[in-house]
Amino acid sequence: MAKNLNIVLVEPQIPQNTGNISRTCAVTGARLHLVKPFGFEISDKHLKRAGLDYWNELDITYYNDMNDFFKRNENGSFFYFTTKGRTVHSGAEYPDNCYLVFGREDKGLPEALLYEHPDKCVRIPMRPKLRRLNLSNSVAIAVYEVLRQWDYPELATEGQLTQYTWD
Repeated sequence: MAKNLNIVLVEPQIPQNTGNISRTCAVTGARLHLVKPFGFEISDKHLKRAGLDYWNELDITYYNDMNDFFKRNENGSFFYFTTKGRTVHSGAEYPDNCYLVFGREDKGLPEALLYEHPDKCVRIPMRPKLRRLNLSNSVAIAVYEVLRQWDYPELATEGQLTQYTWD
């Protein structure tokens, strides 16, 4: 049975990150939601280079700002990925059609938003005193945790050799 996973980037600033995330979304079937303003143009060559051959496989929705995003997705189940979260990302249970929300590379998500939803703020564990993981790496970790919990619906879980056959 198909399940829907939504990745939300709030004001992404680095085109290579967004390109890499778009590739992750394409190969996993996750929907990508981009909230303006961006730190680049969507036609930016770095963005397209990172996910060019998958760009036509993406389901992308654009939003003018956070208010527009929440208005158009008011019934969503949101999980806010932040270094300020008190729950480990793998401890959360992600329902079908959930939204994994990520903030700007340099600022993260607004603290007022996090404060309003403390039980939905999740953290990827890392060593203290280091800033944070790269955004595209964080998204990949989060996406695959959700898919693991869902038993990887509609994804190939077994590969094949090209020159040999398995016994």
